[in-house]
Amino acid sequence: MQKVLLAFSGGLDTSFCVKYLISQGYEVHTAIVDTGGFTKLELENIEKRAYFLGSKTHVCLDVLNHYYESCIKFLIFGNVLRNNTYPLSVSAERVFQAMAIAKYANQIEAKNIAHGSTGAGNDQVRFDMIFNIMCPEISIITPIRDLKLSREAEIEYLIKAGVEQDWTKSTYSINKGIWGTSVGGKETLTSNSYLPESAFPTQKTKNTPEKLTITFEKGQIIGVNNEKFTNPVDAINKISEIATPFAIGRDIHVGDTIIGIKGRVGFEAAASLIIIKAHHLLEKHTLVKWQQYWKDQMSNWYGMMVHEGQFLDPVMRNIEQFLEDTQSTVSGEVYIELEPYNFKLHGIKSENDLMNSKFGKYGEMNNAWTGEDVKGFSKIFGNQTMIYHKVNNTTFE
Repeated sequence: MQKVLLAFSGGLDTSFCVKYLISQGYEVHTAIVDTGGFTKLELENIEKRAYFLGSKTHVCLDVLNHYYESCIKFLIFGNVLRNNTYPLSVSAERVFQAMAIAKYANQIEAKNIAHGSTGAGNDQVRFDMIFNIMCPEISIITPIRDLKLSREAEIEYLIKAGVEQDWTKSTYSINKGIWGTSVGGKETLTSNSYLPESAFPTQKTKNTPEKLTITFEKGQIIGVNNEKFTNPVDAINKISEIATPFAIGRDIHVGDTIIGIKGRVGFEAAASLIIIKAHHLLEKHTLVKWQQYWKDQMSNWYGMMVHEGQFLDPVMRNIEQFLEDTQSTVSGEVYIELEPYNFKLHGIKSENDLMNSKFGKYGEMNNAWTGEDVKGFSKIFGNQTMIYHKVNNTTFE
């Protein structure tokens, strides 16, 4: 029997894959990759389900800290929001889930890797591409995509295989991880409908505004409300615990899929949006104009490459070095106010604040230059444009 490693979530698609692959003569091994969002009980139930379906072995691959150090950190450094909206919650997770599966497949010497992606989304490309890069000699099996199965056909197959369960589909598809939760439903299949309140997995339970302070050191979070953290993952979870009950961070992202069609997805990502916006504000005080400009260009590119599963391209390591180098002065506290559905950035405090009053107060007082300095600077600064208009006899109306 050939060994196959199945990326297993415990849902309908991957449950079908276990039974189908066994029926095709494969020795099925299953693995779930933890990138945040699972409770201990959920992971235990997924393991029980894998063995119930017939998996020979099952493991949980915990890559959460690796995920932060290798990717989330740089999404923060780059203030990365896809189309200025989406913090790449699921996009980035899938890349690291695929990488973990590929690594484990090599470890157990599996001849095949299987996943439950359909042929209609981004995940099939992310998984396939990572597998082809990391273990090109291993065959990829995708039963749902290859057989073009409907949900009803999968359920019928499982019932015939003796798997009795309430397969009633939830109205909304939820994917939860440390960097945010995606929400898909009938409204996201349209261009004009918004998700109802009930669609979001975390309901609003806080109504009284609260203050939140985030402390950064060289771009990384080291404190939340004066509580110190040595592991930024714990700090992210703390911010999520405080802010998510305000129903902060909800939106719908509209973007270009890898396969060339437009797509919409709802999400709630209180922690990631607050962290990115707070970090960005601190940078506006501590970085110079051209650092910010080139960071914007590089970060947008970096986010696009992560979204499209190109994380292993070596140029990504080059961009990461650039992003990390820009963070040497990004230290200080950011003051935030949380309220239902919204948050406000009140300001920052940093020893590296370039808005230093001894050099001048914008619109009020200049301390480091004279009026004559500005007269000469302004003349030279516009000199080339003046020459252009003189040479070309421009008439200003």
